[in-house]
Amino acid sequence: MEKHNTTRKLPAALRWILWVLLVQFVLFNISAAFYAYKFTHVYDDPSLRTKKSGSNVFTKTWRLFSGPRQPRSIITASPAFPYDTVMMKTNSGIFIEAWYAKPDSLAKGAVILFHGIMSNKGMLIAEAAEFRYQGYNVMLVDLRAHGNSGGNTTTIGVRESEEVKLAYDYIAQQGEKNIFLYGSSMGAVVVTKAISDYSLQPKGVFLDMPFASLQSHVRARGLGFGGVGEKPFGFLVTMWIGIERGFNGFKARTTAYAKKINCPVLMQWGAADTYVLKSETDKVYKAIASANKKLVIYEKAGHESLLQNDPAKWRAETEAFLTNNTKQVQ
Repeated sequence: MEKHNTTRKLPAALRWILWVLLVQFVLFNISAAFYAYKFTHVYDDPSLRTKKSGSNVFTKTWRLFSGPRQPRSIITASPAFPYDTVMMKTNSGIFIEAWYAKPDSLAKGAVILFHGIMSNKGMLIAEAAEFRYQGYNVMLVDLRAHGNSGGNTTTIGVRESEEVKLAYDYIAQQGEKNIFLYGSSMGAVVVTKAISDYSLQPKGVFLDMPFASLQSHVRARGLGFGGVGEKPFGFLVTMWIGIERGFNGFKARTTAYAKKINCPVLMQWGAADTYVLKSETDKVYKAIASANKKLVIYEKAGHESLLQNDPAKWRAETEAFLTNNTKQVQ
């Protein structure tokens, strides 16, 4: 009789464990869905930049469960050199703002610059100034949901390739033949995807610190419960970003886009980068189809402006790349 009761208790205990696991799975997915929405949505609320975390334990728990809200990046600096503001519009009606400037002498070509996630064109003024000093027209672009561009949703490099096409076409319509594309972090991913999506043919591209995939970027951002379960949580957040934004998040891979790049490439990365790992950098670099490519590593740099980290090295590498790949136009 005692043996019979033990046998009956085991299935009940197993059912209880399964119910607990099911509830945890559901809650984990709900949290991932919240995180995915907030990670790809920006809020025009200035208080988010200064708001301190609430002391209430319930407020902290809810914020941990649902994720933090992302404030729109605000432009706090403008170029010291003369520039014009250019407005473009995506097929879905989002207005994209850019700055366009010419050098003091006859231009050798043009460099179009794209920033990283939660950044804006104002944070690439130093790089643009260097390219302009080297004799190139420069265009700095605010990607959708960043800076002064419209929209409140970012797809972290998936649909932003349209902004690259818009800027490229604008410069090409000016009669420019030597067009170079520069991207930092997400901007580098956007440039890579635009070449893949639209078969763009720039004279060369600068790729600073591109992440290998949407999933690797989400995981690197440390989304989750204080670092607990980052890999499975990163997987779920990637899945929900795709579901909520209407694409397959697992197919958002820079390594796949890079296979379509046949023009010269200067890829740069900081050895102390904790957001983009060496293994990712090696994978993206290896995937680039072009035989004319170079990887430059900044030993003391993290995920930051490589120009600011080592100005002499950055200038030497970019100037040599432009000089070697700029076609002399008669």
